[in-house]
Amino acid sequence: MKVAKTKGEMESLVKNAIIKFEQEFMGRGPDEVKAFIVRDLIVIRLKGVLTPAERQLAKTAEGIEMVKGLRQNLIAQGRDKLMEQMNTITGANATALFTDIDTQIGERVFVFTLDRDLEAGFSKA
Repeated sequence: MKVAKTKGEMESLVKNAIIKFEQEFMGRGPDEVKAFIVRDLIVIRLKGVLTPAERQLAKTAEGIEMVKGLRQNLIAQGRDKLMEQMNTITGANATALFTDIDTQIGERVFVFTLDRDLEAGFSKA
């Protein structure tokens, strides 16, 4: 894997890794992904993540719970892979992964915590 030299390059590598993960584990990629490095955090916002079937299910309270539960289970299965990818991309140790999905607007957020401040390592050019 290519080593990122700038914050933007690292954010791009993170974004691409998340897109690939979503395609492999969820069966389709999101419509839009943005990744941000903020000190010792990586924040990823995905838009347009729900499948047509999930959008239909999310019309009821029970369906929302089903969609959230399914997504959480899939993330749990892929968690180790995601953590390893963040470690490889950043050169830091990912210590935690948090995620949630808003079924009403079809957005998902991932937050990785790292063992060090990545932002401090980038030059302010």
